[in-house]
Order: sequence, then structure tokens, then C-alpha cells
Amino acid sequence: MDKSQKAWFYEEYGPKEVLKLGDFPLPAPGQDQLLIRVRAAALNPIDSKLRQKPILPFDLPAVPGCDMAGVVVAKGASVTKFNIGDEVYGNIQDFNATLEQGKPLKQLGTLAQFIVVEERLVAAKPRNLSFEKAASLPLALQTAVEGFVTAGFKKGQSVFIVGGAGGCGSLAVQLAKQVHAASRVVATCSTPKVEFVKSLGADDVVDYLKTAYGDVQEKFDFVYDTIGDSKNSFILAKEDAPIVDITWPPPSNSRIVYSSLKVSGVVLEMLRSYLENGKLKPVIDPNGPYKFTDVIEAFRHLETGRARGKVVISSFP
Repeated sequence: MDKSQKAWFYEEYGPKEVLKLGDFPLPAPGQDQLLIRVRAAALNPIDSKLRQKPILPFDLPAVPGCDMAGVVVAKGASVTKFNIGDEVYGNIQDFNATLEQGKPLKQLGTLAQFIVVEERLVAAKPRNLSFEKAASLPLALQTAVEGFVTAGFKKGQSVFIVGGAGGCGSLAVQLAKQVHAASRVVATCSTPKVEFVKSLGADDVVDYLKTAYGDVQEKFDFVYDTIGDSKNSFILAKEDAPIVDITWPPPSNSRIVYSSLKVSGVVLEMLRSYLENGKLKPVIDPNGPYKFTDVIEAFRHLETGRARGKVVISSFP
């Protein structure tokens, strides 16, 4: 195998135009790591934020990307769960270790032909999902799950989800209905996406282009803000009800709780049956999947804030 590979990387912080497609060193797996040939990857807002300025420890040059699905091609000596040829998926960036222990994020993200990742961070790809659909899930699904955990959400409660058509929000709507048995799920989105969000399981949809928070005539057991508008959306929470915001940096309002994510393959494995029986469905933005050569265009779409579901990259060399 060659000692270099094709990857998208940046050598300085800045807009999407700092990204370059070129040769990057081929990694070797550590004792507890897998070497994976990437078949598909997905973009997340944090990928743009990390590229724009140094908000977390990160060495340059850096390859962006957290989410991937691919095939194991080599493994470290202490790996026990996976074998060469296994199809896996996961979020390879351990944000927990970075935030809690100050460890830098991986320099080699998922917009590369090959990546290395600890086996505890990945899970077996659900049999019914394509690489593209699997790659769309990890970070958004882990984040969506953790929001309900942070809120202490209970069966039969109601939830108001801000941003029901986005990568995390579209999964939060489904989790609320299919996994947590919410009594009522209401979500926001723009006019063209109303029917889409209803199709995910929302009982009602608030078109934010037509209806302000103050015009909504009910209060909820949980307000789940996936877009960073909790300074306004908090008014829809019942007295003492949890208000969770997942956006970085964390909100300054003391009433609002910031929810990070638990980066672990266990979270993905827990929901495997829901994915395989179709109760949870990945949502890929209809403009994609983008080709590996079109990463800058994919970031352009992501950064409009108008993506429906996840922006996915496919056709890796």
C-alpha cells in the first residue's frame, strides 16, 4: 500500500476556500485502532467551525470530518470486536476526551481515503443501510440521543424541537416518537419543509417564517433547541421544564442547559434494531450525496443553514 493517500485538508484557518485536495500521509492503526477505507462521509456544522478558527485543540494541517462509514482493512493487536472486511460506521472524533482531558482532536478526519479510529468509537454498519445512509448518522444521532438524556425525558411527555428538518433535529423528531414515546411532538422548520417534518412523526409543525414563538398557544415538558435559538425558544417551556441547547459555544442563559454528546459506538449499537426495522430513518439532503471531488460545494451548501437532513460525501477514490 502507498504511504500517501488523497484527502481534503487545510493548512490555515479560514473559509471553505482554504481547503485543498492533495496527498496526505497514510496512517497506521495503533494497538486499539482500526484502519478503515472510507466509503462515505458526512459533514457537520462543527466541521466548518473548527476550520474557521481554533476553538478546540487541533494540529494543522488538518483533514476535516467526524462521520464516516467504511470497511476495515487493518487492525491493531488489541482489537477484538472487528475483523478485516467488516463494514463499520462511527464518529471518529472523541470530543469527550478533548473537552474533559484537553486531548487534541485527530489531525486526520474523515474526508480522506483511509482513517484510523479506536474500536470503541465505531459500530457494525446496520445491514439494511448503504454506506451513505450510515455515514449520515453518527454525530447527529449521538447528539440527538444525549439531548433526551440531559433533559431526563420520560415516556408520555411533550417536546418542542427547534430545527426539525436539520441533521440532528430530523433524528430528534424520530427519537421522540419512536424511541421515547412522547405524547406530543411539535417541531419548527421553514415553509417548504413542513410536510417533510410531519412525515418524520411530528404531530404538529410550526413554520417559523409565519409563526413566532410567542404565537404558539401551548407549553412543553421539554424544549430541545438544535439550532442555537434557545435565547428565544425558551418561552415555550413549562415552568421548571428542561431547555436543552446543543450548539457550540454553550448558551449563557442560566435557565438553558448545554448538551454535548457521548462519542461511543455503544450509542449506535443501542439503536441498531430501530435502524434495521425502519423505525429510525437516516435523512440525506436531496442535493447529495456529493462526490469526493465536490467537497467545497458540499460545505457551501452546509453553510447556508438550509440543508434538509445531512450533507453526505460519497464516491471516494
